Amino acid sequence: MAFDFPASYRYADSHEYAWQDADSIRIGLSAYAVDQLGDIVFVDLPEVGSDLSHGNSFGTVESVKAVEEMYAPLSGEVLQRNEALLANPEELQKDPHGEGWLLVIRPSDMTQFEQLMDAGTYAAKVAAT
Repeated sequence: MAFDFPASYRYADSHEYAWQDADSIRIGLSAYAVDQLGDIVFVDLPEVGSDLSHGNSFGTVESVKAVEEMYAPLSGEVLQRNEALLANPEELQKDPHGEGWLLVIRPSDMTQFEQLMDAGTYAAKVAAT
């Protein structure tokens, strides 16, 4: 199956994406990760004001198949969480790179963003699995 990975996004090994918008970063799960999960029934996200640490778990996504941890692609403070997604977790499946975003953070170290994979590298990684 072919997936669309927006070129302006950066990707973590654990399949989260990060998209820079001015001085904030939007975080979500890649279309590949969402596809692997199957039917999503629950999403747990941190509260606004929480601090994320690069590489540490920040929440879970539950599908009919499994419960999976989500990992912070970079450190920062949570400015926003997608409340609509908490109420309707299936939205994550419909539009993971758009309306299915998870968090908006204020990054504490932008070099972490630059260290994430670009879309081409991530697409090659997914194709190799």
